Amino acid sequence: MINETYTLSNGVKIPKLGLGTWFIDDDKAAQAVREAVKLGYRLIDTAQAYGNERGVGEGIRTCGVDRDQLFVTTKLAAEIKSYDEAVKAIDGSLKLMGLDYIDMIIIHSPQPWVNVNQSADRFFEGNLEAWRALEEAYKAGKLRAIGVSNFDEEDIDNLCNNGSVKPMVNQILAHIGNTPFGIIDFCKKKDILVEAYSPVAHGVILEDREVEAIAKKYDVSIAQLCIRYCLQLGLLPLPKTANPEHMKQNGDVDFVISDQDMKTLCALDNVHDYGQFGMFPVYGGKM
Repeated sequence: MINETYTLSNGVKIPKLGLGTWFIDDDKAAQAVREAVKLGYRLIDTAQAYGNERGVGEGIRTCGVDRDQLFVTTKLAAEIKSYDEAVKAIDGSLKLMGLDYIDMIIIHSPQPWVNVNQSADRFFEGNLEAWRALEEAYKAGKLRAIGVSNFDEEDIDNLCNNGSVKPMVNQILAHIGNTPFGIIDFCKKKDILVEAYSPVAHGVILEDREVEAIAKKYDVSIAQLCIRYCLQLGLLPLPKTANPEHMKQNGDVDFVISDQDMKTLCALDNVHDYGQFGMFPVYGGKM
């Protein structure tokens, strides 16, 4: 599964499964990337907000695999809502990571984090400004693809209707027990690939007995079931771990969940309390 790919709307291929690096410290990120690449991972996801772009870049440069065989994603900080700031941040990520190009940069959130779910302002003008900078970097060859994260329908329409390049991905919180089918279906109709961050619900779902019972049927872990669930929905899961054993297990998901079990899992709506992980976007209440 690690070796399989999706094709983005611009024809660029992207691995179906990647490594998320949220909460991996900068001084540990390079080794995590090297371990993941050794196990066959070719998609590495980071963000300016994670504070580990330098380490991820080092891992990419020193992993022993040709650069063109890897797909590197980072995210424009959610607070950046002007063209000039976005241009500076894009070039800053390239320099900090030590890369000639980045495969994809996405806007981390339509709203600055302090405004997420706290304000009706969707920052349409600011997102268009940031998007213009991404479009220019994409057309200049600094980026191979551009996209968004945590964007709802109206946020995506704003870019599609007023920009010159359509977003190629929308990275959202999606997992068993909290699957926003409304925005997923919307993106699919627009040929926008949906990436699923935190596919194991930040670990909260590991305590779910109903999900555990289904995982046991396939002789897999709950994490493997969660990752396979996303894949069978046509999503691109990005499980986060710095543990090589977990990386290996997360990539071993070549089993198939039955239609009946998928129906059961899709109907679950029971994981919304993420404790220490704080606020997360709600997609217009469309589950």
